[in-house]
Amino acid sequence: MTGKAPDAPATSDSRSLRRDAIREAALDLAASGGNRAITHHAIDDRLGIARGSTSYYYRTRQHLLEAAIEHLAATSRAAFDTARAVPDTRDDPLDGAAELITGQLDLLLGDRRRDSLARYALAADTAGNEELRRALAVCLFSLPAAEALLTSLGAPDPEQAARDLISLLEGLLFDRLHGLRSLLEITPDTAASRDDLRPTIRRWLRALSR
Repeated sequence: MTGKAPDAPATSDSRSLRRDAIREAALDLAASGGNRAITHHAIDDRLGIARGSTSYYYRTRQHLLEAAIEHLAATSRAAFDTARAVPDTRDDPLDGAAELITGQLDLLLGDRRRDSLARYALAADTAGNEELRRALAVCLFSLPAAEALLTSLGAPDPEQAARDLISLLEGLLFDRLHGLRSLLEITPDTAASRDDLRPTIRRWLRALSR
Protein backbone atom coordinates (compact mmCIF):
# COMPACT_ATOMS: atom_id res chain seq x y z
CA MET A 1 0.00 0.00 0.00
CA THR A 2 1.38 3.39 -0.95
CA GLY A 3 1.47 6.33 1.39
CA LYS A 4 0.17 8.73 -1.26
CA ALA A 5 -3.30 10.18 -0.96
CA PRO A 6 -5.82 9.28 -3.67
CA ASP A 7 -5.45 11.45 -6.74
CA ALA A 8 -7.96 14.29 -6.86
CA PRO A 9 -8.13 15.71 -10.39
CA ALA A 10 -8.35 19.45 -10.73
CA THR A 11 -10.12 19.83 -14.05
CA SER A 12 -13.02 18.26 -15.89
CA ASP A 13 -10.65 17.18 -18.69
CA SER A 14 -8.36 15.32 -16.31
CA ARG A 15 -11.37 13.73 -14.60
CA SER A 16 -12.64 12.53 -17.98
CA LEU A 17 -9.23 11.13 -18.94
CA ARG A 18 -8.90 9.33 -15.61
CA ARG A 19 -12.39 7.84 -15.91
CA ASP A 20 -11.58 6.59 -19.41
CA ALA A 21 -8.32 5.05 -18.16
CA ILE A 22 -10.14 3.30 -15.31
CA ARG A 23 -12.81 1.90 -17.61
CA GLU A 24 -10.20 0.70 -20.08
CA ALA A 25 -8.25 -0.95 -17.27
CA ALA A 26 -11.41 -2.70 -16.04
CA LEU A 27 -11.97 -4.19 -19.50
CA ASP A 28 -8.31 -5.22 -19.74
CA LEU A 29 -8.55 -7.02 -16.40
CA ALA A 30 -11.81 -8.75 -17.32
CA ALA A 31 -10.42 -9.96 -20.65
CA SER A 32 -7.19 -11.31 -19.19
CA GLY A 33 -8.28 -12.50 -15.76
CA GLY A 34 -12.04 -13.01 -15.76
CA ASN A 35 -14.77 -11.02 -14.07
CA ARG A 36 -13.39 -11.39 -10.52
CA ALA A 37 -10.14 -9.74 -11.59
CA ILE A 38 -11.90 -6.38 -11.61
CA THR A 39 -11.30 -4.71 -8.25
CA HIS A 40 -10.58 -1.13 -7.24
CA HIS A 41 -7.10 -2.05 -6.00
CA ALA A 42 -6.28 -4.05 -9.13
CA ILE A 43 -7.11 -1.04 -11.29
CA ASP A 44 -5.10 1.31 -9.06
CA ASP A 45 -2.13 -1.03 -9.39
CA ARG A 46 -2.54 -1.52 -13.13
CA LEU A 47 -2.62 2.23 -13.75
CA GLY A 48 0.13 2.96 -11.22
CA ILE A 49 -2.03 5.35 -9.24
CA ALA A 50 -2.48 5.70 -5.49
CA ARG A 51 -4.64 3.14 -3.70
CA GLY A 52 -8.12 4.58 -3.35
CA SER A 53 -7.97 6.59 -6.57
CA THR A 54 -10.36 4.31 -8.48
CA SER A 55 -12.88 4.32 -5.63
CA TYR A 56 -12.76 8.13 -5.74
CA TYR A 57 -14.47 7.89 -9.13
CA TYR A 58 -16.49 4.70 -8.70
CA ARG A 59 -17.41 4.06 -5.09
CA THR A 60 -18.66 0.52 -5.46
CA ARG A 61 -17.78 -2.42 -7.67
CA GLN A 62 -21.29 -2.18 -9.10
CA HIS A 63 -20.61 1.39 -10.26
CA LEU A 64 -17.30 0.24 -11.72
CA LEU A 65 -18.93 -2.58 -13.68
CA GLU A 66 -21.68 -0.30 -14.98
CA ALA A 67 -19.08 2.21 -16.16
CA ALA A 68 -17.02 -0.49 -17.90
CA ILE A 69 -20.06 -1.86 -19.73
CA GLU A 70 -21.24 1.62 -20.75
CA HIS A 71 -17.75 2.32 -22.09
CA LEU A 72 -17.77 -0.96 -24.01
CA ALA A 73 -21.12 -0.06 -25.59
CA ALA A 74 -19.93 3.44 -26.53
CA THR A 75 -16.74 2.21 -28.19
CA SER A 76 -18.74 -0.42 -30.08
CA ARG A 77 -21.14 2.20 -31.44
CA ALA A 78 -18.24 4.44 -32.47
CA ALA A 79 -16.48 1.58 -34.29
CA PHE A 80 -19.64 0.64 -36.18
CA ASP A 81 -20.44 4.26 -37.09
CA THR A 82 -16.91 4.72 -38.42
CA ALA A 83 -17.19 1.61 -40.58
CA ARG A 84 -20.66 2.54 -41.83
CA ALA A 85 -19.44 6.01 -42.84
CA VAL A 86 -17.10 4.52 -45.45
CA PRO A 87 -18.99 4.45 -48.78
CA ASP A 88 -19.38 1.04 -50.41
CA THR A 89 -19.06 0.85 -54.18
CA ARG A 90 -20.43 -2.66 -54.70
CA ASP A 91 -23.33 -2.98 -57.14
CA ASP A 92 -25.10 -5.58 -54.99
CA PRO A 93 -26.36 -4.12 -51.66
CA LEU A 94 -26.24 -7.62 -50.17
CA ASP A 95 -22.51 -7.83 -50.91
CA GLY A 96 -21.99 -4.42 -49.33
CA ALA A 97 -23.91 -5.38 -46.20
CA ALA A 98 -22.03 -8.67 -45.92
CA GLU A 99 -18.71 -6.90 -46.26
CA LEU A 100 -19.63 -4.33 -43.59
CA ILE A 101 -20.65 -7.00 -41.08
CA THR A 102 -17.68 -9.20 -41.95
CA GLY A 103 -15.33 -6.31 -41.23
CA GLN A 104 -16.98 -5.55 -37.89
CA LEU A 105 -16.94 -9.18 -36.77
CA ASP A 106 -13.32 -9.56 -37.81
CA LEU A 107 -12.55 -6.43 -35.79
CA LEU A 108 -14.14 -8.04 -32.71
CA LEU A 109 -11.85 -11.03 -33.25
CA GLY A 110 -8.73 -8.94 -33.82
CA ASP A 111 -8.22 -5.33 -32.78
CA ARG A 112 -11.24 -5.48 -30.46
CA ARG A 113 -10.69 -9.01 -29.21
CA ARG A 114 -10.16 -7.58 -25.72
CA ASP A 115 -13.68 -6.14 -25.80
CA SER A 116 -15.20 -9.45 -26.89
CA LEU A 117 -13.41 -11.42 -24.18
CA ALA A 118 -14.30 -8.83 -21.54
CA ARG A 119 -17.95 -8.98 -22.55
CA TYR A 120 -18.09 -12.74 -21.98
CA ALA A 121 -16.15 -12.45 -18.72
CA LEU A 122 -18.51 -9.79 -17.39
CA ALA A 123 -21.60 -11.89 -18.08
CA ALA A 124 -21.23 -13.68 -14.75
CA ASP A 125 -21.54 -10.34 -12.95
CA THR A 126 -24.94 -9.63 -14.46
CA ALA A 127 -26.67 -12.56 -12.74
CA GLY A 128 -29.45 -11.11 -10.63
CA ASN A 129 -28.88 -7.60 -11.99
CA GLU A 130 -31.35 -6.84 -14.76
CA GLU A 131 -29.91 -3.41 -15.57
CA LEU A 132 -26.38 -4.75 -16.08
CA ARG A 133 -27.67 -7.78 -17.99
CA ARG A 134 -29.55 -5.60 -20.45
CA ALA A 135 -26.61 -3.24 -20.91
CA LEU A 136 -24.21 -6.09 -21.56
CA ALA A 137 -26.63 -7.85 -23.93
CA VAL A 138 -26.57 -4.97 -26.41
CA CYS A 139 -23.02 -3.67 -25.95
CA LEU A 140 -21.42 -5.28 -29.03
CA PHE A 141 -24.25 -5.49 -31.57
CA SER A 142 -26.90 -2.85 -32.28
CA LEU A 143 -30.47 -3.98 -32.92
CA PRO A 144 -31.52 -0.62 -34.50
CA ALA A 145 -28.51 -0.71 -36.84
CA ALA A 146 -29.23 -4.31 -37.82
CA GLU A 147 -32.89 -3.48 -38.40
CA ALA A 148 -32.01 -0.49 -40.59
CA LEU A 149 -29.63 -2.61 -42.63
CA LEU A 150 -32.20 -5.38 -43.16
CA THR A 151 -34.87 -2.82 -44.03
CA SER A 152 -32.55 -1.53 -46.75
CA LEU A 153 -32.24 -5.10 -48.05
CA GLY A 154 -36.02 -5.47 -48.23
CA ALA A 155 -36.55 -7.90 -45.35
CA PRO A 156 -40.32 -8.48 -44.90
CA ASP A 157 -40.03 -8.34 -41.10
CA PRO A 158 -36.85 -6.36 -40.42
CA GLU A 159 -37.27 -6.27 -36.64
CA GLN A 160 -37.43 -10.05 -36.31
CA ALA A 161 -34.78 -10.52 -38.97
CA ALA A 162 -32.47 -8.15 -37.05
CA ARG A 163 -32.87 -10.18 -33.87
CA ASP A 164 -32.13 -13.38 -35.79
CA LEU A 165 -29.07 -11.83 -37.43
CA ILE A 166 -27.62 -10.71 -34.10
CA SER A 167 -28.21 -14.15 -32.58
CA LEU A 168 -26.38 -15.71 -35.51
CA LEU A 169 -23.48 -13.24 -35.23
CA GLU A 170 -23.24 -13.83 -31.48
CA GLY A 171 -22.88 -17.54 -32.21
CA LEU A 172 -20.27 -17.02 -34.90
CA LEU A 173 -18.23 -14.70 -32.66
CA PHE A 174 -18.31 -17.18 -29.77
CA ASP A 175 -17.43 -20.04 -32.12
CA ARG A 176 -14.35 -18.25 -33.41
CA LEU A 177 -13.26 -17.30 -29.88
CA HIS A 178 -14.09 -20.43 -27.89
CA GLY A 179 -15.89 -23.00 -30.06
CA LEU A 180 -15.11 -25.46 -32.84
CA ARG A 181 -13.97 -22.72 -35.24
CA SER A 182 -11.37 -21.59 -32.71
CA LEU A 183 -9.54 -24.87 -33.32
CA LEU A 184 -8.87 -23.73 -36.88
CA GLU A 185 -6.60 -21.05 -35.40
CA ILE A 186 -7.48 -18.50 -38.06
CA THR A 187 -5.58 -15.25 -37.60
CA PRO A 188 -7.92 -12.22 -37.36
CA ASP A 189 -7.45 -9.20 -39.62
CA THR A 190 -6.35 -11.34 -42.53
CA ALA A 191 -7.95 -12.29 -45.82
CA ALA A 192 -8.31 -15.86 -44.49
CA SER A 193 -10.30 -14.62 -41.50
CA ARG A 194 -12.66 -12.52 -43.58
CA ASP A 195 -13.01 -15.32 -46.15
CA ASP A 196 -14.08 -17.63 -43.33
CA LEU A 197 -16.75 -15.19 -42.12
CA ARG A 198 -18.09 -13.62 -45.32
CA PRO A 199 -19.88 -16.57 -47.02
CA THR A 200 -21.74 -17.51 -43.84
CA ILE A 201 -22.81 -13.92 -43.19
CA ARG A 202 -23.90 -13.46 -46.80
CA ARG A 203 -26.03 -16.63 -46.68
CA TRP A 204 -27.73 -15.40 -43.49
CA LEU A 205 -28.40 -11.98 -44.95
CA ARG A 206 -29.86 -13.47 -48.11
CA ALA A 207 -32.13 -15.81 -46.13
CA LEU A 208 -33.27 -13.11 -43.70
CA SER A 209 -33.99 -10.51 -46.38
CA ARG A 210 -36.35 -12.73 -48.38
